Amino acid sequence: MKKAIYAGTFDPITFGHIDVVSRAIKIFDKIVIGISAEPKKSLFTQKQRIQLVKAVFRNNNKIKVLGFSTLLVDFAKRLGATTIIRGIRAISDYDYELQLTLMNRKLAPKIETIFLMPSEKYIFISSSLVKEIASLHGDISQLVPDIIAQALRKKLKI
Repeated sequence: MKKAIYAGTFDPITFGHIDVVSRAIKIFDKIVIGISAEPKKSLFTQKQRIQLVKAVFRNNNKIKVLGFSTLLVDFAKRLGATTIIRGIRAISDYDYELQLTLMNRKLAPKIETIFLMPSEKYIFISSSLVKEIASLHGDISQLVPDIIAQALRKKLKI
């Protein structure tokens, strides 16, 4: 069985993230979405982000959602994953992701990283922009699933 990890903060998960998962599931038998713990920077707690991502993928038995607070490669090894999936939108993402990939390769040479791009209609979406638009009462209905939009409105008290 080919198992991959798609990791990030997902604060919140967007249609761009979901699109990357839909592309990855065509390649791998199982996708583990790893929700990293970054409580200082995140709007939602790790537990809330796990619950939200689980709700988004509740009907897909090929996807598992787990939290982690270790090195990504250690998390991958523990789960028996051989591949890390990284979403990439622009050349600026590539520079950062290349650095991460090279370090992960140094730490765990047997774990590969692949980059997947979301569909062009989602390539401009970032979690940071979604939070900013939501905080200013903007329409985020085309950026995130309804359950995420509702959670953002509740969290931001709008």
